[in-house]
Amino acid sequence: MAKYKKKPVIIHAEVYREGLEDGFDYEGRDMYFPGIKKPYINTLEGKMYITKGDYIITGIKNEKYPCKPDIFEVTYELVEE
Repeated sequence: MAKYKKKPVIIHAEVYREGLEDGFDYEGRDMYFPGIKKPYINTLEGKMYITKGDYIITGIKNEKYPCKPDIFEVTYELVEE
C-alpha cells in the first residue's frame, strides 16, 4: 500500500462567536420545555452543531465547518495574524 502526505493548505479560522452560525435549532423541545437553542453550520456533510470554544474553519472552496479545539491545535499551526 502506498503512503501519502497531506499537502500544506492555508485556511482561515476563528473561535466561534455568535454571528458565525447559519442558524439555531432547539434541542429537547416539548410542550412543557421550550428546549435549548443550539447553533449550527450547514456543511458539505450536513448540519453540524457548534459548541463553545469550537473553531470555525473556512476551507479552500469557501466552505465552513466547526472543529473541536483539541483537534484544531494538533492539526494546524498559526501562519500569520
